[in-house]
Amino acid sequence: MAMGSMLCVQVGLAVAVALIDRIGVEGAAWLRLAWAGVLMLVIVRPRPAAFTRKTFLVCVALGVVTASVTMLFMAAAGRIPLGTASALEFLGPLGVAVANGKGGGRLLWPGFAAIGVVLLTSPWAGAVDPVGVLYALGSAVCWAGYILLTQRVGDEVAGINGLAVSMPVAGLVSTIVVGPTVLPRMTPEILLVGVGLAILLPVVPFALEMLALRRLNTAAFGTLMALEPAFAMLVGLIILHQVPGPGGVLGIFLVVAAGVGAARTGARSSPPVPAEVGS
Repeated sequence: MAMGSMLCVQVGLAVAVALIDRIGVEGAAWLRLAWAGVLMLVIVRPRPAAFTRKTFLVCVALGVVTASVTMLFMAAAGRIPLGTASALEFLGPLGVAVANGKGGGRLLWPGFAAIGVVLLTSPWAGAVDPVGVLYALGSAVCWAGYILLTQRVGDEVAGINGLAVSMPVAGLVSTIVVGPTVLPRMTPEILLVGVGLAILLPVVPFALEMLALRRLNTAAFGTLMALEPAFAMLVGLIILHQVPGPGGVLGIFLVVAAGVGAARTGARSSPPVPAEVGS
């Protein structure tokens, strides 16, 4: 589920990056979030009985973090290569993995992943836009919060009802922040493309991530996300023609090894089954 999510994320991001020239970074981010919010409301139609006041507020917080991750990452992807942006963003999940890991493997797999991320980004080359790097690092901080909140929502709210609250909140936040500047750029054709884009990212991947976090602990999931920079580099090569160097290829192998190791050792002993409130 986590790997399927990552593939959807990177293909969706590649399509979104291709739209940046037409609607700008803010427009690409808003298009995904706004449509995702509408689709989740229509598909899931959450009932008030599925939430307590506390869980509803956690879902709202998840929505704010989701909007922040998306807008900051799109701003980064507009300035630096997709693989580099994803590698820097992975520092958030890596931090979660190190903080929540246990035993001898606490630093082993994240260590492999960290080395791979350094090779993917090649910071010594000095050719990366510093503003783009700052956007990606901001996205990394939000991504760490997203993992923790997503697991909590998945544990406490039945089904994907939590996403039916968090995604509309994310769409609303993005509309408030960038709506006035992006709405005049929209055309019927772009709005139609936005429906498919929202399904690729974030509707399907966020749902898969929530389900995956019911089965994996946050340390394993955070390390498993090391696979995302590798997916990003491959998608960037195929769709955006961003060719990796030898260091990037080696970095891919290291993060793949870290992701496989984390997935094999990080299953939760007893995945929770959320109950409907009032049932």
